[in-house]
Amino acid sequence: MESVVPQWFEIGSIALLVIVLLADLLLIIRKPHVPSMREASLWVGFYVLLALLFAGALFLMVDAQHGSEFLAGWLTEYSLSIDNLFVFVLILIAFKVPQQYVQRALLIGIVLALVFRGIFILAGAALIEHFSWIFYIFGAWLIYTAIQQARGGDDEQPREGWAVRVIKKALPFTDEFHGGKLSVKKDGKRYFTPFLLALLALGSTDVLFALDSIPAIFGITQSPFIVFTANVFALMGLRQLYFLLGGLLEKLEYLHYGIAAILGYIGIKLVLHAANHNELSFINGGEPITVIPAPNTWFSLSVIVVCMVVATVASLIKMRRDE
Repeated sequence: MESVVPQWFEIGSIALLVIVLLADLLLIIRKPHVPSMREASLWVGFYVLLALLFAGALFLMVDAQHGSEFLAGWLTEYSLSIDNLFVFVLILIAFKVPQQYVQRALLIGIVLALVFRGIFILAGAALIEHFSWIFYIFGAWLIYTAIQQARGGDDEQPREGWAVRVIKKALPFTDEFHGGKLSVKKDGKRYFTPFLLALLALGSTDVLFALDSIPAIFGITQSPFIVFTANVFALMGLRQLYFLLGGLLEKLEYLHYGIAAILGYIGIKLVLHAANHNELSFINGGEPITVIPAPNTWFSLSVIVVCMVVATVASLIKMRRDE
């Protein structure tokens, strides 16, 4: 898909993000620890500021349209990531990952997630470029997901994915962790540790999350570069957010309603977009349906912010009343 974002800006941005991720990873590997609330707050603030600076650069160096699309996409992915974080918490508990190595597990899992999402984004961009009607499918899927989200998730411990089960059968594993090592040697034989399984569980679980988040952000922008960078910025601060929120995630009782509203809204927006550019002969004789235009990016940004603010404030009020 042709992009109006200058190539030097795309290459420079990706290079800078890779450097930040590598520096973050090296810092964790050299000094595994449980961060304090102050440290976690500073890191979350740093990544949020970095995302806002990137949005400002888009406004100045490209145009307001791409800047607003990034902001809306980043907020959408960030809100979905907060919901996904609860599942990550359950996975880390289920695999009994030692607290001092939770940071490393989360960051490596996030890097794996970015690789998987990059593949999804390229596939989604190719589908959109050749089949405009794919928005009908994306929209219907998001509306279905919104309904499921509104009904509430499953509170049980997450089950092992097929990838984890296959790996466990194919490779020998130890029963205990050996620090942050992925494998150890015992009696001259190589064994893998549960830490590897935890990383695979985090990465493969995010593939399922991508089935919701990638179509959602394509409902806001069709630029693969903005889709990818919005995902990167949303996921980069997720590790610190895990320690900052702590047990608060379980108490944000109405969060899933806010996320359901966002997914439902974007699903409807995608269907309207597909109708406005309709090419299917069995719908309106192959002619576009322009009775209801698709909402613009600024309206979408407002809806996303309002949904998350209302859901969060309502959850905090409910939490205070319960206490």
